[in-house]
Amino acid sequence: MPIVLPQDLEKPVSQAQEIELTPKEIVSELDKYIIGQEPAKKAVAIALRNRHRRRKLPPELADEIVPKNILMIGPTGVGKTEISRRLARLTSSPFLKVEASKFTEVGYVGRDVESMIRDLVRISVDMVKSEKAEEIKEKAERNAEERILDILVPSLGRKPGTLEQEEAVRFSETKEKLRQQLRAGLLDERTIEIEVKEKMASPFEIFSNSGVEEIGIQIQEIIPGFLGGRPKRRKVKLKEAQEYLLHEEQKRLIDMDQVSRLAIERVEHSGIIFLDELDKISGRETGHGPDVSREGVQRDLLPFIEGTTVHTRYGLARTDHILFIGAGAFHVSKPSDLIPELQGRFPIRVELTSLSKKDFIRILTEPENALIKQYKALLKTEGITIDFTEDAIDEIAELAEKVNEINENIGARRLYTIMEKVMEEISFEAPNIKEKNITIDRNYVQNKLKDIVKDEDLSRFIL
Repeated sequence: MPIVLPQDLEKPVSQAQEIELTPKEIVSELDKYIIGQEPAKKAVAIALRNRHRRRKLPPELADEIVPKNILMIGPTGVGKTEISRRLARLTSSPFLKVEASKFTEVGYVGRDVESMIRDLVRISVDMVKSEKAEEIKEKAERNAEERILDILVPSLGRKPGTLEQEEAVRFSETKEKLRQQLRAGLLDERTIEIEVKEKMASPFEIFSNSGVEEIGIQIQEIIPGFLGGRPKRRKVKLKEAQEYLLHEEQKRLIDMDQVSRLAIERVEHSGIIFLDELDKISGRETGHGPDVSREGVQRDLLPFIEGTTVHTRYGLARTDHILFIGAGAFHVSKPSDLIPELQGRFPIRVELTSLSKKDFIRILTEPENALIKQYKALLKTEGITIDFTEDAIDEIAELAEKVNEINENIGARRLYTIMEKVMEEISFEAPNIKEKNITIDRNYVQNKLKDIVKDEDLSRFIL
C-alpha cells in the first residue's frame, strides 16, 4: 500500500505514519522486498509499533520507556541491512548504517562513536530541509520568476517618479507577455546576467575531543568571502538562472532554526542506527599493548546506547530513544562475548537463517525490486524483451545454493554474480541484437556457466 507522507512537519513524520501501520502491516510492507526471515520482521515491527504506543503515554512515564534494541545474528546477504533500511523508509525516519569496526577507542586517531550521532542529525536536517523546500517550492518559484522578469524588463520598473497610467498598463502587459513566454519555456535559451555567489571551498576537518568536525562552515559565517562565496555577476542561460534563483529563494525562505529543532526532535524520537559488524568488536583481549582495544570500543558505544546527550552543530541531541539495531555473522565470536553491559542493551535477539534454493527462487521473482524484473526493465530500454523460463530460474537458484555451500556463503549477493554472468553477452550486444524477443532457459544458463562451474578453482574467483 502507498505510504502517504504527512504535510504537517510540526509533529514527527513517523508518529503519523505509525498510527496507520500495525505490526502486521509493517511485516506486509517488508515482505514486498525481503523474502523469509519472519522472526526478524516481527521483532522490528513490534519495536516500531512500541514507539507509537509510547507517545500515547503521559510524558513522565513515556520518558522512562526505552526502546528495546535488537541484535540480528546471521550470515551476510540474508537481509539484515535491508530490513532496517526498509523499516526506516516506511516511517521516513532518520536512518544511519555504520560499521562498528570503523570506530576506534577514545584517545586513538580515527572516528569515535559520537560521530554516528552527529551524522544521524545531519541526515535528519537534510530530510527536513528537503521537505520544507517542497512545501515552499511554489512560493519560491513565484519569487524566482519575479526576479527574472525584473531583469528582463527593468527600465520601466526603475523609472523615477510615478508612472503614467498608459505607461503602467504597457509595462504590465509586457511583463505578463514575458511571463507567459517564460512559463512556456520559450525564453530558456536567452542569456541574462545575474548575481551569483562563488561556491565555497571544501570545509576543513579537524580532529578534536569530540571527533572529526567540519569548521569551514563556521569560518564562512564569521569571515564572509574567506572560503569563497563573494557575489559576482555572470551571464547564463535563462533556464540555468531560473534554477539558481529558485534554489536561492528556497534557502532564503527556509527557517533553519525551525529545521534544526524539528530535525533533532525527529532524531530523538524516530532515529534508527544500524550497527553492522558488531561481531568484529566482540571478544575479550588477553594480552596488553598499544593496540586499539575492541572491548574499549564496546565501552565507548555503551553510553550512547544507554542514553546520553551529544553536542552537534544543530543543537543538543539526546540518544535515549534512538533505536539501535546491531548485526553480525558471529561465526567466530558469540553474542555472549560482548561485554555484559552491552549485551543487556540488546534484549531482543533474532537469528536470520541461511537462504535455500527455494528462497533464491522467490528472491529472483517475488519482490518488487526482484533481480529478474530489474534485468527485464534495463533491456526493455534497448527494445529487447527478455523471458526467463521456470527451469532457468530453477537452475540459477540451484547454482547459487551450490556455490554458497562450496565457497563462502554470501547469501543473496551470490545471485548478483551469477545473473551478471548469465546476462553478460546479451547486455553487451543489446544495441546491435536484431532479435528483440529472447527466451532464457535452463540450457542457456548451463552453457554460459558450465566452464566456470566445472573448474572449482575458477568458480572461486568468478562466482
